[in-house]
Amino acid sequence: MNASEKYFDNLLSLLSRVQEQQKDRLELAARKIADCILQGGMLYTFGTGHGHLLALEIFYRAGGLVRVSPILDERLMLHLSASESSQWERNDSLADELLIRYPVKKGDVLIAISNSGRNAVPVELAKKCRERGAYVIALTSMQHTCAVLPRNRLNRRLFEEADLVLDNGGVLGDAAIEGTGGRMVGPTSTAVGAAILQSVVARVEEIARERQQEIAFFASSNIDGGDAINNRYLEQYRGQIPSL
Repeated sequence: MNASEKYFDNLLSLLSRVQEQQKDRLELAARKIADCILQGGMLYTFGTGHGHLLALEIFYRAGGLVRVSPILDERLMLHLSASESSQWERNDSLADELLIRYPVKKGDVLIAISNSGRNAVPVELAKKCRERGAYVIALTSMQHTCAVLPRNRLNRRLFEEADLVLDNGGVLGDAAIEGTGGRMVGPTSTAVGAAILQSVVARVEEIARERQQEIAFFASSNIDGGDAINNRYLEQYRGQIPSL
């Protein structure tokens, strides 16, 4: 079996374990998000580094929830300076700055994404959002985070500041396939994290239908009629969701 085949086998195994072992957590996440949106709240998403990719995974997406506001800061992303972004996510004061621009409030939900769960900004942000009355869902690797010490002034890890924890099942260091000389390749957190988030969003829509209520979802802008659907939502939500 070559490395590509090993990666797929490992990924499929991880996805199966997440589905089997975290059904109740996935259901609770979907219900909390459905409650939030149906009651007029906002779903916020946040991640640093490659976790930022998952913060965007369910934002402005064909078949995706409209009421999603990613908490974005270029200093925490990779395109300006990947190495500097690693330093910025260890900054203990940045969460306060983010919350000036993104007014998370009681009744909202925050999905905070960090594979290691040890650095300052995700942990501080989760804590402060809970203090504001938001429901906080952590998406992390429990194997990784339990193997490392916190790297923030709170001396806490992300899962310790969350109301609900979704475990991506990844190994310490994320890369899961052993290469030449013991080098590890093939990280899994993005693929599994995306599947977790999209499965929750699909269930949110179903919960709304079960309650005979409606939640707004974007259409693909690349199908006929998609722009007309989406433009209506863009006009309605531009003042509430900065990145629209």
